[in-house]
Amino acid sequence: MATAAHAVKVGIIGGSGLDDPDILVGRTEKYIDTPFGKPSDALVLGKIKNVDCVLLARHGKQHTIAPTNVNFRANIWALKAEGCTHILVTTACGSLMEVIQPGDVVIIDQFIDRTTKRHQTFYDGGPACLPGVCHIPMAEPFCTKTRQVLIEVAKRLGIRCHSRGTVVTIEGPRFSSRAESLMFRLWGADVVNMTTVPEVVLAKEAGISYASVAMATDYDCWKEHEEAVSVDKVLKTLKENANKAINILLTAIPQIAAMDWTETQQNLKNTLEFSVMLPRH
Repeated sequence: MATAAHAVKVGIIGGSGLDDPDILVGRTEKYIDTPFGKPSDALVLGKIKNVDCVLLARHGKQHTIAPTNVNFRANIWALKAEGCTHILVTTACGSLMEVIQPGDVVIIDQFIDRTTKRHQTFYDGGPACLPGVCHIPMAEPFCTKTRQVLIEVAKRLGIRCHSRGTVVTIEGPRFSSRAESLMFRLWGADVVNMTTVPEVVLAKEAGISYASVAMATDYDCWKEHEEAVSVDKVLKTLKENANKAINILLTAIPQIAAMDWTETQQNLKNTLEFSVMLPRH
């Protein structure tokens, strides 16, 4: 059982069509500022089965923020400031593999970064930044223990779920060209999205256990005789399948809260300590 000293608090970052605040009981809204500016929207505080949670809509409640313009540093900082020990996120993605069908869930375990314009660290020498340079290891970007819970829960709920997958995060907001889509397949990527990086990197820098429930909405544009990805198609699949991601979260969160995370949290803290090179005086 999580002890009071290591009480679990879960941040939930909702992606496109997957950010319904109604999953929380006793909701209150909190607008905060961070050294990196404002998060995407108000933090929605509440409980899921008696576990303290903080929900944040990644693209804003009205979905007005393009992937490149999401203030990832402010979002992660805000959740850390609220005392979140875990961040569970949902993300829509395109499938690059025949076996990952639209509507399937993927508990991703690796990423390939194709973004070019995003702040990826809290330690980049800017006025708001933390001192030093952080070379955070990324061999295991996602929290293995948290992922395991999500995988087991999905299987128990009878949801078609892939227990691992490599995501290519592209800059967006445009979708891939067919040549890019085919190249990502050659690289061995399983799905493509626009938001995992730098979110997962910043969570690791913040010492938070981070895991992602990715919802395949389409086959991107690599698949012949298949309609290429479009906003309509993405939203239609999300609408039909959003309950899968929500059910996984609702079931997994109390289970996570009942576990002992002392060792995981200590390991995250140690990793960060060994990763920061402080300025010499």
